[in-house]
Amino acid sequence: MEINISLTKQIDEARYLTADNAWRYRVILRYFYLEYEKMSYYMYKEDVFEELKKHPEFSQYTMDNCKQDLDVLVSWKNLIPVQDTSKAATVEEFKNKQFRYQLSEYSVEIERMAIRLENLHIESASLEPSLLERIKQELRKFNSMADKDEREVGMWWSSLNSDFRRLNQNYQDYIRELYGAKADELMRTNEFLVFKDKFIDYLRDFVKTLQNNSYAIEEIIRSIDKTTEKIVMDKVFEYEKSIPRLDFNISLEAVRESINGRWKNLKYWFLGDEGRQSESAKLFDITNEIIRKITRFAFQISETMNAAANRKEEYKKLCQMFLNCKDIKEAHKLSATVFGIFNTRHIKYDFERKTESINSGVYDEEPCVITIKPRIRNYREKSQRSVIVSRKEEKERLLQSLIEKRQEEQSIIESYIKDGKIDFASLPIIDAHVRAAFLRWLGKGLINADKKAKTEDGRVYHIIEAEDSGRCVLECTDGSFEMPHYIIVFE
Repeated sequence: MEINISLTKQIDEARYLTADNAWRYRVILRYFYLEYEKMSYYMYKEDVFEELKKHPEFSQYTMDNCKQDLDVLVSWKNLIPVQDTSKAATVEEFKNKQFRYQLSEYSVEIERMAIRLENLHIESASLEPSLLERIKQELRKFNSMADKDEREVGMWWSSLNSDFRRLNQNYQDYIRELYGAKADELMRTNEFLVFKDKFIDYLRDFVKTLQNNSYAIEEIIRSIDKTTEKIVMDKVFEYEKSIPRLDFNISLEAVRESINGRWKNLKYWFLGDEGRQSESAKLFDITNEIIRKITRFAFQISETMNAAANRKEEYKKLCQMFLNCKDIKEAHKLSATVFGIFNTRHIKYDFERKTESINSGVYDEEPCVITIKPRIRNYREKSQRSVIVSRKEEKERLLQSLIEKRQEEQSIIESYIKDGKIDFASLPIIDAHVRAAFLRWLGKGLINADKKAKTEDGRVYHIIEAEDSGRCVLECTDGSFEMPHYIIVFE
């Protein structure tokens, strides 16, 4: 794909379809298009105004509104204004510029597209087997076209491309409809069985024609040599080049590229390209899949209808059996046999069995009592009242042991304080709890700006760094601890 200015530019001619006053613009351009089909190419604003006033939707429409709408459509290039000077008798009449309006080429194509979209639900695509036969007949003339004149080659090329375009477009539209949600919904209905066979016969007829002609077309295309192909394509190019065109922007290179592209697409449709499956083979597979899909849906519908009919007879027989029951107990037994047990509950619990015997039944086991709590939102278990037990002696005993332990630890820590300070570099081997206490003091002091803190017993100290500002190793009973050389000084 080539991205150029023609592809990226905005199409102003399509604005009238979605503008605020689209209902007025579309009616005006549709009137121009209908007159264009009658070969009436030019119209005055008075003609447009008279036509619009015939309809009740334009009862409040004025000539100024009409002139304004025509100017808007001219600005969007939907209409081409041509000044009519044939009736100007004075200078004033010439200055007033009485215009005739003509529909632009873009607007003609857009209106054609709009009409086709409006009738899209009416028009339905179809698979035409005759197109394949005609394409085969046209391709058989390919080698003979090398000796024909350019005009005859051009007519042959137009006919071939017209048939191929219709075949490609019709099959794509038809397959799209068959794969749509509406088609799936229709295939599941009982009404589909009425024309199921006719539908399958239609598809099978197309598949048979596709098989017979696609292989023949493949052989014809493969038999065309490169020299003949180049001669014929050159003649087609000369014919296309000889057609006079009003659009001078179309380059000859673009015309040649269009011709080669169409021929390449036709070959790819039947032959495939670079290991890829051809479109004809894909169409063959898709059509067969649709036939299988239709058959499957029809079988399911028939099976459902037959199942409903059989079940109806079964219900009648069952009702007769219930009527023949002697009493309600016998009816309950029959119901349990036919429908099973109603409202059963299976309770599962993890408990230890007294025996591992596989022959032990439910009634042989000891019962297990399970307390079931109600499943309601505001349920709460009853709290059991208990007497408050005095634990004063136990608390005092624990407190005394804790005080003694702290005093013992304090006396050990005091033994490491020399001259009112603790120098980490000169400490001997210490226990882990002593190290934890020293590091706790060190951390409390370092987090303060003035490096001061208190111990647990209220002694004030501050942290200083050693003059060497180096590191020291603190030897402990559980290993060595490397740290900066700090000194704790007590005040």
